[in-house]
Amino acid sequence: MPFNHNDHYHSLLLDQLPPGPGIALDVGCGTGRFARRLAATGMAVEAVDVSATMVEAAAGLGSPGPGEIVYRQADVTTDPLPEGHYDFISCLASLHHMPFETVTKLRRALVPGGVLVVLGLARPSTPVDWARAVAAVPLNALARLVVYAGERLNGGADDGPKAPVVDDYPTLAEVRRETARLLPGSTVRPLLFWRTLITYREHDGGDPAGG
Repeated sequence: MPFNHNDHYHSLLLDQLPPGPGIALDVGCGTGRFARRLAATGMAVEAVDVSATMVEAAAGLGSPGPGEIVYRQADVTTDPLPEGHYDFISCLASLHHMPFETVTKLRRALVPGGVLVVLGLARPSTPVDWARAVAAVPLNALARLVVYAGERLNGGADDGPKAPVVDDYPTLAEVRRETARLLPGSTVRPLLFWRTLITYREHDGGDPAGG
């Protein structure tokens, strides 16, 4: 497959895991690449996606262990989530398919000390944002070339199902504003390759939005 901007940040996301094995929820799991990375750390993983095709493809690839992965088709915007249940919730390049307020529901599903990470997309807001976006272009071209060469040496690209693409993203300023409102105490970190990382740790189980 081509150089994948989301996969590139898997290690960074795993660095946010709380101590010890626990229960993880991977929202918008796609073909399960990150769910399998979570299971490899020992986490028990619930991996959900609205696409039955994606869930079927992911489940067919199994789990590397030692953690178990349970795949299911679900829409977290409408389906219930247990409150105070998960130690780690990941949302990779999927929040822009949902109302941003969905983060409040995800936050409520965390245990005290649990961590929510959102790897998302946002449009530049400032000259610094634009400079970062421009700087990523040549590096992206080089990374694509390296991945292409590797695929040629290993028999070609992997032709699996593709996730839907949405081109309407919020601005980085909007992401910062809504994150501060709904996830106070969180951090918003702009990354290279047109991604933004939101990290939130649940402290006392209270509702930061006041609801």
